[in-house]
Amino acid sequence: MTQPFVLPDFYMPYPARLNPHLEAARVHTRKWAAEMGMLEGSGIWELKDLEAHDYALLCSYTHPDCDAEQLALVTDWYVWVFFFDDHFLETFKRTLDRKGGKEYLDRLPAFMPMDLADGFPEPANPVEAGLADLWARTVPSMTNEWRERFAVSTRNLLNESLWELANINAGRISNPVEYIEMRRKVGGAPWSAGLIEYAANAELPAAVARSRPLRVLTDAFADGVHLRNDLFSYQREVEDEGELSNGVLVLETFLGCTTQEAAEAVNDLLTSRLQQFENTALTEVPALCLEKGLTPVECAAVGAYVKGLQDWQSGGQEWHLRSSRYMNEGAAGPSLFDGVLGTSALYITTLFGRPAAARQRSFTHVPMQKVGQSLLPDFDVPYPLTVSPHAAEARELSIAWADRTGLLGDIWDAEKLAGYDFALCSAGIDPDATLEELELSAEWLTWGTYGDDYYPLVYGRSRDLAGARACTERFSACMPVDEPEAGLLAAETPMERGLADLWARTAGPMSPEARADFRRSVDVMLESWLWELHNQSQHRIPDPVDYIEMRRYTFGSDLTMSLSRLRHAGRLPPGIYQSGPVRDLENSAADYCCLLNDVFSYQKEIEYEGELHNGVLVIQNFFNCDYPTALRIVDDLMRSRLRQFQHVVDSELPVLYEDFELDEEGRAVLDAHVAELQDWIAGILNWHRSARRYMADDLPGSLPHGGGLHAEPEAGAAPWWMRPTGVGTSADRVRLPEAIASALPGAGAPSVGRGATPDVAAGAPVAAVPSLPGVLPTPSGSAVPALPLPADWVPSLPVPTVAGGHAS
Repeated sequence: MTQPFVLPDFYMPYPARLNPHLEAARVHTRKWAAEMGMLEGSGIWELKDLEAHDYALLCSYTHPDCDAEQLALVTDWYVWVFFFDDHFLETFKRTLDRKGGKEYLDRLPAFMPMDLADGFPEPANPVEAGLADLWARTVPSMTNEWRERFAVSTRNLLNESLWELANINAGRISNPVEYIEMRRKVGGAPWSAGLIEYAANAELPAAVARSRPLRVLTDAFADGVHLRNDLFSYQREVEDEGELSNGVLVLETFLGCTTQEAAEAVNDLLTSRLQQFENTALTEVPALCLEKGLTPVECAAVGAYVKGLQDWQSGGQEWHLRSSRYMNEGAAGPSLFDGVLGTSALYITTLFGRPAAARQRSFTHVPMQKVGQSLLPDFDVPYPLTVSPHAAEARELSIAWADRTGLLGDIWDAEKLAGYDFALCSAGIDPDATLEELELSAEWLTWGTYGDDYYPLVYGRSRDLAGARACTERFSACMPVDEPEAGLLAAETPMERGLADLWARTAGPMSPEARADFRRSVDVMLESWLWELHNQSQHRIPDPVDYIEMRRYTFGSDLTMSLSRLRHAGRLPPGIYQSGPVRDLENSAADYCCLLNDVFSYQKEIEYEGELHNGVLVIQNFFNCDYPTALRIVDDLMRSRLRQFQHVVDSELPVLYEDFELDEEGRAVLDAHVAELQDWIAGILNWHRSARRYMADDLPGSLPHGGGLHAEPEAGAAPWWMRPTGVGTSADRVRLPEAIASALPGAGAPSVGRGATPDVAAGAPVAAVPSLPGVLPTPSGSAVPALPLPADWVPSLPVPTVAGGHAS
């Protein structure tokens, strides 16, 4: 059968190595699979199938250093998980039997007891028999904390098969963000990461196991494994099985491009995720170990875990090149080390070219480029806007509160805060709030946005990460769970006083459990500000997947949504807010509004602030395309996230009602939460259109008071990003030679090209974006008729052209 596309060159900086116990694992796993009933007579596999797939080879490549007993057990786990995948496919996916599939999956957690003394139910099929045997052989050497984490990842792996089945039933292809998130669960790589802890004798210390850097490592590892598998398995999954959950198919549909172009785009994303893994491992994990005070033994375990993830990446690729399960014709290109044992996956040429160029772009963005007024697409939000009648009074009260706490007078003043009008935002996202509730909401928005401005201004320029972390830790002292009002005694600075006051008023009436949940939502927002500063210190544009996921926190989405959820505390069954459909509902709404903010704030952030964290810029950097092309892609992603939100409401929530057996009251509560999210979307859009924060007339000198970092520098003066920082340098006036000053971004004529557009005069004719030849295909179904470009505008720099199915 002809392959649907030519496999791209894979970025793989780690050489694959082979475990010497390979043959012993093959002999053992044949015997074990037969004993569990997975071979002849199962209706799924025969011995020839197992031997052709060669899972022992997979595990010998992905776990090259474990002993014979560990390798045999890990191989049995992979035989089990692949058998489950094929068994579920034949039994439930091909027959579209969702009810039967749910009953089948609901039984499996009983075969993973935390205490083996609790025993197992009687197995009814090979999947249950295999899971019981594997669990009993694995968990005695692992802690309860690991057992809980591994059981969760196993349940996710199993249960999210229903998501794939639901998509097949609906004939629906997911959008890229939804796909990446769900693929992690159903694809099994987080589950594989748990087995790495076992096989590498590298169980993660509890102090760091759930931290952001380790989560990013695991997620980047998972995305790399899954995207690579999607490239190799496209033919089998899409053409043979009718599968819709494949990254190549997802991008092919989303970008409206050819299969070959989509494959190249998936490979670019795979490379990006591997480079994200490397950046996190080298720059964040060592600092985390120091910060948490890990012992040398614990640091060694973390290092062994990172090495185990690297081994899995290179070994998994090597296995895909050899397994009969996948298309791999022509994939194993020539190596500089042909014939040298253990180097078959090390293709040095893939360390240069496209991967190196992509990495370079991430670190070499020129800040403060003159880009002109932000271009705005049509925002087709279908939800009606309702505004609270208390908006004006809440505005006055919140400004007075900011003045009392000391937030005015440095980077903001009362006039600026009035123009920002956070009370209007609160009045739209919560139109039924009382005056007291509206004032509190507006003050939370005020405090959060002030912090979002304050951190990069105070700690970003100076690269003072230690100072930012110390500041963040002091904020934690302002949010005691046991006695909320005690935080007022610990507060010293204006931001601390503001947070302590908000915490006492918000958390005081809550239960201790609700307080802990709410504090976590504040903590993740604070941690996300540190993530931004970490990138800023490297001058690094983040990876697109990491950006989307962290943007939800930097925007404060979890914080504001948690306030809404707390209204319904105790009225819904436990776990419903953690369920896949509800999290997807909230994430879809958050992503839409986060990207909406990026579209409005593009000029403010790119031209006046030198910001690296903007979704449009992230897309420009990833696809190496110009501003209008990136905006088209962002616009289409926003529309797809809004469609995803409505899809969950129409198709997934009714199933969730049945799964949780909600009565009329429970359904009404969840329906009310949906309505609140719809208000949230409509209110945030209305605020962006009205607030004096992103309009072109408000931007010059916006921080602070017309004379700050982003005011126009005097002639010949160095821009802010070239000036010295630190104590005693505030009066420094660096002068540049005229030849250098005139060449800097923003000097002389406006820079036009990638990342820049010409200024558009008020009242200038508005035309649809002209057709730009040679750029990435316009996402299918998107239209941006409201982009205010002059009809005769042509970029003055070369537009990226398509070569080999990708922008170059």
